[in-house]
Amino acid sequence: MSEKIPMTAEGLARLEEELRHLRGTARPEVIRAIAEAREHGDLSENAEYHAARDRQSFIEGRVGELEEKVSRAEVIDVSKLSGKTVMFGATVTLIDEDSKEKLTYQIVGEDEADVKQGRLAITAPLARAIIGKTVGDSVEVNTPKGEKAYEIARVKFT
Repeated sequence: MSEKIPMTAEGLARLEEELRHLRGTARPEVIRAIAEAREHGDLSENAEYHAARDRQSFIEGRVGELEEKVSRAEVIDVSKLSGKTVMFGATVTLIDEDSKEKLTYQIVGEDEADVKQGRLAITAPLARAIIGKTVGDSVEVNTPKGEKAYEIARVKFT
């Protein structure tokens, strides 16, 4: 049995939209491009044909990957969660104990992660360190820049 993949409703919607685009737009476009390239004759030296075939291979691989992820999606309704404990879906404000800089991240599924947008993958080292912790707790995380210590200042669910 395949393991469920936790994600927010927004994350699932993004995956489904990408899947719709690949199936409805990208796939037909690449099929047309392959057909046009075939009309140009000798396929062994036809760069357009090989590029279109490579693109088709990528699209088919991505479609398969998205279908599998969508089928295993476990949508977590963040609006129904509450409390002071960090868990999937929580928006957590951290204070860097050295610089006193505040950082705010929502803990989301891997496919939703975008650190620049404040979305941290549940599998990220920082997320793993804060899961199960509560406001006031301190955590140490090994980062590429060395050990960092953070205090959990706020946990909210929206």
